[in-house]
Amino acid sequence: MGRALRADAERSVRAILEAAERVLAEDAGASMEQIAEAAGLTRITVHRRFANRQALLEALAVSAKQQLIDAIEEARPESAPALVALHRMTVNVLRVKSTWRFTLSHATAHTPAAAALWEEINAHTVELLNRAQHEGLLAPDADLDWTRQVYYTLFSEALNRPGADQDPAAQDPDTLATLVIDTLLHGAGPRA
Repeated sequence: MGRALRADAERSVRAILEAAERVLAEDAGASMEQIAEAAGLTRITVHRRFANRQALLEALAVSAKQQLIDAIEEARPESAPALVALHRMTVNVLRVKSTWRFTLSHATAHTPAAAALWEEINAHTVELLNRAQHEGLLAPDADLDWTRQVYYTLFSEALNRPGADQDPAAQDPDTLATLVIDTLLHGAGPRA
C-alpha cells in the first residue's frame, strides 16, 4: 500500500512540475492555484508537495538540471567518439531545453543541490570538449572554458532564432544540433 502512495506522490510531483513549467512559461507571475489547476490537482495537494512558490521553483531547477545530466549521460560522452557524443549530447540537451525553456532560461532558484548538478553538467561538458580537443576537433590551444560558454550560448540562440516558431522543421533537434556543432567547430569562416 505504501508503495502505491509513493508512486502516486511521484506522479503528482511530476504533474505539478510539468504544469508549473507550462504555466510559468506563459505567465512568470502565475499563482500556485493556477499551477494546481493546470496540473489537474487541488491547491492543497500542490502545497502538500511544495510549501511555497520558492520551494516549487527550487524543485523545478533541480528537476530540469537532473534531466540535462540524464540527457548528457545518455549520449555516452565518455565512450563514444567525441564528434558522435557531441552530436548526441547536443540533440538530447536541445530536447530538454525546449521542454524546460522557462526553468532553464530564467534565474530559477539555485539551491546547493541545483548548483551541484550545474557543476556536474559543466564537468561533463568540459570533459567532452577536452576529448574533442585531443581528437583534433578543436584547436590544441582552444580555451575550453570559453568554448563551453560559447557552446551553451549556441543552444539558446538555436532555440530562439527569429521565425523559428513559424517553421516546425526549424525546431528539429537534429537540425539544430548540426547547426550548433557546425558553428562551434567551424564558426563562420571558410572550411579547409
